[in-house]
Amino acid sequence: MGLRAGRGIADITGEAAECGLLGYGKADQQSAGLHTRQRARAFAFEEGGARLLLVVCELPLMSDAVVREVLRRLPEGYGAANVMLTATHTHCGPGGYSHHRLYNSNTGGFRARTFDAITDGITEAALAAIRDLEPARLRLAHGELKNASVNRSRRAFDRNPAADRAHFPDAIDPATTLLTVERAGRLHAAVNWFATHNTSMTNRNRLVSADNKGYAALHWERTVAGVDHLAATAPELVAAFAQTNAGDMSPNLGLAPGLGPTRDQFENTRVIGLRQYEAAAALISAAQASGGDPSSGGERASGVREISGGLDFRATHLHLSAVEVRPEFTGDGRAHRTSPPVGGAAAFAGAWVDGPGFKGFRPGANPLWDAVSRRLVYPFAPALRDAQYPKAIALPAGPVNRFVPMIPQSAPVQLLRIGPLFLIGIPAEVTIVAGLRLRRTVAAIVGAALCDVLVAGYSNGYLHYVTTPEEYDAQEYEGGSTLFGRWELPALCQTVARLATAMRDGTPVDPGRPEPAVPVRAGRRRAAADAPHPGRRFGDVLDFSLIGRRATVAFVAAHPSNNLRRGGSYLFVERLDGDGSWARTADDGDWSTVFRWARSGGATSVATVTWNIPEGAEPGTYRISYHGDSTPKGPFTGVSEPFEVR
Repeated sequence: MGLRAGRGIADITGEAAECGLLGYGKADQQSAGLHTRQRARAFAFEEGGARLLLVVCELPLMSDAVVREVLRRLPEGYGAANVMLTATHTHCGPGGYSHHRLYNSNTGGFRARTFDAITDGITEAALAAIRDLEPARLRLAHGELKNASVNRSRRAFDRNPAADRAHFPDAIDPATTLLTVERAGRLHAAVNWFATHNTSMTNRNRLVSADNKGYAALHWERTVAGVDHLAATAPELVAAFAQTNAGDMSPNLGLAPGLGPTRDQFENTRVIGLRQYEAAAALISAAQASGGDPSSGGERASGVREISGGLDFRATHLHLSAVEVRPEFTGDGRAHRTSPPVGGAAAFAGAWVDGPGFKGFRPGANPLWDAVSRRLVYPFAPALRDAQYPKAIALPAGPVNRFVPMIPQSAPVQLLRIGPLFLIGIPAEVTIVAGLRLRRTVAAIVGAALCDVLVAGYSNGYLHYVTTPEEYDAQEYEGGSTLFGRWELPALCQTVARLATAMRDGTPVDPGRPEPAVPVRAGRRRAAADAPHPGRRFGDVLDFSLIGRRATVAFVAAHPSNNLRRGGSYLFVERLDGDGSWARTADDGDWSTVFRWARSGGATSVATVTWNIPEGAEPGTYRISYHGDSTPKGPFTGVSEPFEVR
């Protein structure tokens, strides 16, 4: 049987009000509305009895709890080895969907509604992709994008050997890779990989957002291809923008939060996302111009080609707390051992380019914490010193895990092959040079071109950062967040070498022991009591304004978490047709709309809908509607007065 491919997409947006946004770790960054919805985009492949499933999720991180639940729901033949669930790493998605405490620290504990929205949506997208399997042609293309990222940890990067730094002369990874799925000569699906943090939206934002990678996907599907994400039928195109080794890559080109191509976080999100889309679209154009001829471009310039060659996969679970790393992987000719996870003082500082963390901590030297670790801890723990020095110990997560499930310690490490393309699944944020070493390790064993081997970071779990030993010694934010110590990357290189060798030789691998299931501890949830404003009903219009090309309506509201409207919308923008009916032109998943929610006292609240009227909006009569659910009365709708767009 020849190659078959399928695609699916679903909404995975969680609680848009009074839920901590995951990514920056700020206690006061609680959701207060929605700018763009989060989606899962799934891609299924099948050939010769082998199956692969890739799901790109617009999430801050992938939790082992989510992975376990989704795998439980998938059909026979899909499991931990051949399913990759990868996150785009937005920092403005609702949290609380992990069973480990650290990732629920600003959400008041586990959030069942958000967890269900995520797992339901990922499963829905995956099953749709599997049902959609049909004969297809795949094309693979490589290019470069140099104005959508900057190295936010240059001091650490410069510690790497000259040979590694020479591979990245601008201290960024400009590689953009595109895999497309065609049927009957038409583009049906696309996956793009490019390394840049999904942090164009700052830690002061309180709107749910899929950030720059979300904008890239939304623009391609909605604006370019005309996809209606609320339609009952399958979309014409599913386009995902996935992460690679983005650990030290920032979209904030001015090296400060919110300082990207502009000084506006929304515009930065749009521009960085648009640049990723345009780079991918240029590869499509190159493929069309060349007819898929691989001789039409250089390996790094375009390298467009139709691909085949089968599917394969290997995966294992690595207990990162106690890995014996052989001398050929350590770089100093001696064997070393990883240690239980330790958070460094620099980790609590945050990445200052994208968003400062906690006061009293800074990247690099932290004199108090350094002194405590070097005088009171390391002299009495030589094994810990060998693994973790010069890290200033601030959170001994390993010992804490004995009493409270703080962070996972088992790393799912995966290697997928789609023809000549190899994806190294790593459950962490990998810097570009660390990624280079992983890619070189695999490429040398399987005989692949280096550009055809990618690190798929943020996949199948989350264990913070992976830096090179040289970068680790700088103890910038990324090094302080390399929890398992200086030898974490060598341990992972040793593991992917084993996977690559098994794939090359056609032999199985030991699957290892996955992270133990952690019992759910749901945080206490205050009932979302709702009441209309005195003398008003739910849905009544409190205020309306039309200033320039911006329409704003305030409604008497109810708590958005009463109904997350997954697969739906809190709002609609509608245009009056000639037959007197109203036709939807925008919803809360569109870039042009913003949904904000705020309490106005006691149980009363206000929903404010903003429509930034696009330049291409057709002139006519419009209205804006808001859809809510109150406790205990149920669903209601509010509608603005009609207004003219000229």
